[in-house]
Amino acid sequence: MLIIKALIGSALQVALFAAFLLIPAGTWEWPRAIQFLAAYWIAISLASIFLAIFRPDSLEARLEAPVSATQPFADRVATVILLTVMAGWVAFIPIDVFYLRLIPPPSMGTSASGAVIGVIGLLIIMATIYQNQFAVPVVRDQSDRGQVLVDTGLYGIIRHPMYSGSLVLFAGMGLWLESYASVIALIFTMAAFVPRILVEEKTLEKSLPGYTDYINRVRYRLIPYIW
Repeated sequence: MLIIKALIGSALQVALFAAFLLIPAGTWEWPRAIQFLAAYWIAISLASIFLAIFRPDSLEARLEAPVSATQPFADRVATVILLTVMAGWVAFIPIDVFYLRLIPPPSMGTSASGAVIGVIGLLIIMATIYQNQFAVPVVRDQSDRGQVLVDTGLYGIIRHPMYSGSLVLFAGMGLWLESYASVIALIFTMAAFVPRILVEEKTLEKSLPGYTDYINRVRYRLIPYIW
């Protein structure tokens, strides 16, 4: 059943976050991290149930494995690099909070704003999944699924809203967990998105009718008016 499959996926995702946060911290006594993990688990579980009911095709697509033998070799390499950098970024947060303390922690108000920013990022991600049933984790030709160009909603503003939402979510996560340094370090995560984006766009230009015109119409990839 799709809902059960999605909830298992949500639990595994939270478990990975927990491992990369709590193991480097060396302690379970980190209330901010526990609160984040609990809130994130609830949020993505509810979102998964919603998508399973109203957009099952979109959810099914997102539940594919992030690495596949069918994807181009260049995308496989770019994906492994991206996942490695993302995991390293998450692990950097407890290292900074408990050991490095590179920058004084944010104020309570600034840290609390991270929760709001994180929710916005998660909403962007979920809206992207809702709007695009072809947003699979791997880059591949989906003509067998009848893929069509999606250029409305968030896709009418930026070409890769899923990645943008992830960066917003991570920024909020870093603030909530009281690490300014991790927010600054997101520049490395953003850089890791670049090769994946370039491979994805090259593949879509070849396989998806209208994508070249779409690139000319929607100029920005991640951040409106910047890039």
